[in-house]
Amino acid sequence: MAANELQYMPGFGNDFETEALPGALPQGMNSPQKCNYGLYGEQLSGTAFTAPSHQNERTWCYRIRPSVKHTGRFRKIDMPYWKSAPHIDPDVVSLGQYRWDPVPHTGEDLTWITGMRTMTTAGDVNTQVGMASHVYLVTKSMQDAYFFSADSELLVVPQEGKLRFCTELGLIDLEPKEIAVIPRGLIYRVEVLEGPARGFVCENYGQKFELPGRGPIGANCMANRRDFKTPVAWYEDREVPSTVTVKWCGQFHTCDIGHSPLDVVAWHGNYAPVKYDLRTYCPVGAILFDHPDPSIFTVLTAPSGVPGTANIDFVLFRERWMVAENTFRPPWYHRNIMSELMGNIYGQYDAKPQGFVPGGMSLHNMMLPHGPDRDAFEHASNMELKPQKLNETMSFMFETRFPQHLTRFAAKEAPLQDDYVDCWGGLEKKFDGTPGVK
Repeated sequence: MAANELQYMPGFGNDFETEALPGALPQGMNSPQKCNYGLYGEQLSGTAFTAPSHQNERTWCYRIRPSVKHTGRFRKIDMPYWKSAPHIDPDVVSLGQYRWDPVPHTGEDLTWITGMRTMTTAGDVNTQVGMASHVYLVTKSMQDAYFFSADSELLVVPQEGKLRFCTELGLIDLEPKEIAVIPRGLIYRVEVLEGPARGFVCENYGQKFELPGRGPIGANCMANRRDFKTPVAWYEDREVPSTVTVKWCGQFHTCDIGHSPLDVVAWHGNYAPVKYDLRTYCPVGAILFDHPDPSIFTVLTAPSGVPGTANIDFVLFRERWMVAENTFRPPWYHRNIMSELMGNIYGQYDAKPQGFVPGGMSLHNMMLPHGPDRDAFEHASNMELKPQKLNETMSFMFETRFPQHLTRFAAKEAPLQDDYVDCWGGLEKKFDGTPGVK
């Protein structure tokens, strides 16, 4: 199927139904005695059977072979650069403010699995809380090789290149300024359409991503449900030696099978992959004075057991108008119980005009102070406060309630900016005890 032929169904959390062959999807029931075309009926559950109905997620699949045929005898393999929490290296200091230049391509043949580079981990994959952040470097398509994570759903944020996710439930093409969420347990392979490809991944061990509550904002703005796109049914019927690799409790195992596992001919349900165009995010903000909390820019949130305190928030800082009067407009200086990992997709971030480049990342762990550098502070403090459009900028944040621990790769191999903390060194003492604005 060509890229321009891909089709998607709109909506977030919808109950979809789709079939690649007419009559493949049973009507009025889930598990008929015999399915059409000789297919097997099988349920994929993304939540516990007894989860509340508004949170319950499952999809019924009608496939050429049941999934028990898509696994064999597993053998453990090593993925040295893909780490899971808890992962605390005693030789790495995670306390501090950190910033990295873009992780460079190496010229190696790297697939979606071998090209994953973990930067931070938080929480505990075994108790299904917390997250990990990664950079992916992909130059080679997976060929007759498939993957699924039993540990997590993956939020994918491309920064360069274009990928195709061939999943059990359909095809997703993904490029910069878009994101995708790949559910826990879903089998897929990743192909390179335009390479080399680089981007960011948030691996969510906890409750699934959902849209944040809008509160008094009401029914519109921020991320709207209709702009999320889920693929239509698509399948492969290929008899060819293949491998399936599984991430389970932070370990990797692989097995051999004799066919493609992407054999779902029809499906219905609400547990499915989804993509979203970040350019459709409708930001809200102050229209008179002061700077609201960055939570107004939340695209997706993965809740925790503490109301209002997320396991993960995915926050977007995109083009927008700044109009607040008598207000310091960039993000203010602050300390936070949340740990914030930021990435730059393109353009210039308003709080850090130098050093935070496209493809780069920064980390401000919980309760560590951060904010604008001297140049940004002086400019924002003295500029003429007329309406200003922030143009050609798109950055994001993976924010979690847990401390994010650096991996050895992040501390020793990735291009860490050793002088980042010096960006605040030029801030001057302006207080002299006399009244008035300084």
